Amino acid sequence: MATGLAGGLAAAFVAPAPAFAQSAGPPSGANQAAKDKAADEHPLSWHGITLYGSYDIGVGWVSHGLPDNGYNYEGQSLVNKNGGGARFVIAQNSLSQTGLGIRGREAILPGVYGVFSASTGVNPQSGDLANMAKTNIVNNGLPRAAYSYAGDGARAGQVFNDEIYAGISSDRYGTLTFGRQRALGTDAMLQYDPAGGAYAFSFIGYNGLMAGGGDTQDTRWDQTVKYRASYGPVHVGAMYKFIDGQGGCYAATAGFTAATCAPVAPHNDAWGLDGGIVWHRFAADVVYQRVNQAISVVNPLLGPTSLTQPYQSTVNSIDLKQITGANLIDPANTEYGIVTDNRAILVAAKYTTRTLRLYAGFEHVIYHNPKHPLGLGASAQGGYLLSGVEDNNLPSPKKVNVWWTGAKLSLDARTGATFAFYREDQNDFRVPATCTAASMLSSCAGHLDEVSFYLDHHFTRHFDVFAGIAWSDVAGGLAIAIPHAPGVPYYHDTNTAPTLGGRFSF
Repeated sequence: MATGLAGGLAAAFVAPAPAFAQSAGPPSGANQAAKDKAADEHPLSWHGITLYGSYDIGVGWVSHGLPDNGYNYEGQSLVNKNGGGARFVIAQNSLSQTGLGIRGREAILPGVYGVFSASTGVNPQSGDLANMAKTNIVNNGLPRAAYSYAGDGARAGQVFNDEIYAGISSDRYGTLTFGRQRALGTDAMLQYDPAGGAYAFSFIGYNGLMAGGGDTQDTRWDQTVKYRASYGPVHVGAMYKFIDGQGGCYAATAGFTAATCAPVAPHNDAWGLDGGIVWHRFAADVVYQRVNQAISVVNPLLGPTSLTQPYQSTVNSIDLKQITGANLIDPANTEYGIVTDNRAILVAAKYTTRTLRLYAGFEHVIYHNPKHPLGLGASAQGGYLLSGVEDNNLPSPKKVNVWWTGAKLSLDARTGATFAFYREDQNDFRVPATCTAASMLSSCAGHLDEVSFYLDHHFTRHFDVFAGIAWSDVAGGLAIAIPHAPGVPYYHDTNTAPTLGGRFSF
């Protein structure tokens, strides 16, 4: 479940690649491009180990924005539930995540290699490790009108907040890796999103709903095993996440205390399957993901049911029953989470010509209240604890559909243009299923749209500049800022965000 406030996957940190125009064989400027490539393409590699990185920074204007903070690693391009007035902003990580990575591949037998990769993202404004969890925590206790930017995401201050894994790769049998890894949906999003997961121009990159199979915290899975292999034009993938973390404690009655709160075992395993084909100019993938006890962190509103409750009210995970006496979990440095079991299927395709790439995709996600509830003190991404948990947030199954389409056009040897359109729809899962303007809840049907366009010009392989604009709007149940609270909508239901910036990659 995405937070509805730009969940925070956003673009995964990836190694730099040439501009699309360079790989498309443009008619003009090719000789100079070839000279530049020969002069500056040398990777930072030694004995099969490569260091790579990116720094992406710019400036922008948003029609409805917020003060920023040093833990946010996105911009503010998507419509935001707490967005206020117009403001100029620093637009960090507009096309790709600022950060560093190291990867290696070493032959150990003929056709068999040991492989490893470790990468992390940082905020280019502050130098802090990307930590979307902390954006919520720094707002704890503040009135809504005083918030700085807050969201949700898998990058939660870990030393390697993107990936860290190792394994074995065979020319014949494929690659098997272990560790913290991008979900199969994240891999597909980077391949089939026309904007490549760019925070400034991609709803599915900024929000993370699609890549995580329903929740942006699941764009990366800890404690995983992942397998990929190709057979001619066909490729397959499989991934499994083992149970980890802690489940907290739970009591079924109101007025419970630490003595009556029983320990809860976590059941947060997950698995996914991918099948695809690359045939001449056409490529397509189908991805299925199943995540148990998925967590969506709610922005630090003043309580789960109304604006008058203490912030992050420490409540039981079932029926929001209050504890009595001292808090079981100190609310300081903690989060408030909604827990669901998610099932998602994604279908995406692209078609490539010499100067044009066309993209289209669809994902269907079904959310259920968890079969195994989490309790107070359960752990989320980055090891942060939940001092408030909702396991019964859904009156009936929630269904979300996301469509997207777009194109990349090579204008010349160094310049490309990208257009993208995204739409999210959710069903009316309220019980009773009656929604009016006066009784609108987050469980009512709603939609969100985003349209974006940008130009990207490469001066060299390693340095490019870009300029573009994104427009988004939200309506219905998706435009309700506080779960369970009718009449508490987004401050503004549209956002316009032009962005200008530059990126250095190596």
